[in-house]
Amino acid sequence: MLTGLANYFVETAASSIADHGQFSVALSGGNSPKKLYELLASPLYKDKVEWSKVHFFFGDERYVPQTDPQSNYLMAKKALLEPLDLSFKQIFPVDTSVSPEEAAKKYTIDINHYFAGFDVRFDLVLLGLGDNSHTASLFPHTSVLHDKTASVKEVFLEDQQVFRITMTAPLINQAHHIAYLVYGETKAIAVHHVIEDKIDIENYPAQLIKPQNGDLQWFLDKTAASGLDNKLINI
Repeated sequence: MLTGLANYFVETAASSIADHGQFSVALSGGNSPKKLYELLASPLYKDKVEWSKVHFFFGDERYVPQTDPQSNYLMAKKALLEPLDLSFKQIFPVDTSVSPEEAAKKYTIDINHYFAGFDVRFDLVLLGLGDNSHTASLFPHTSVLHDKTASVKEVFLEDQQVFRITMTAPLINQAHHIAYLVYGETKAIAVHHVIEDKIDIENYPAQLIKPQNGDLQWFLDKTAASGLDNKLINI
């Protein structure tokens, strides 16, 4: 599973760089992708990508300082970005030093500026899946699920009393490639809901992810895929 996604990352990077000279990727936070990032930065993979042509964004971020242990940016920095010794110009973290609303607006501006008038289409968006079927910070029963703009929004999670900053589903769906990384038995029910149940975005927000003109891949381990009727999926 991890090796499969690492190979997919390498292939997608090479194809994007050959096509338009660079590779834009939106990273996922949480526990699942950390092992992927460490693998990509390891001797097995670090020489397989032209890292100087890769630009890193974040699909979502917790509204905490960038030095906070809960920060998606800090996790990616330690697992991937620092080991690769990348230029700060290649990395686009969310500015959480301002208000949540301003952070979302600034990140939308940063993304649009990066694409410089061209269609805002990331080459690859990496996603995880929560036990409650959320992805990025698109959580059940939040207003952002109905946002039709290709942008970044702030989200307040009532049950946790915290803010998150997230790319909207329309922005994610503009990507050339989208890949889920999901593992563990606790995710099996959520995987089944999102892939095989009837559409119910209020309860299963990850069902919103349907690329407009790109491809969607699922990389699952056997336990995460155990609830699926159709087993023809990347395991």
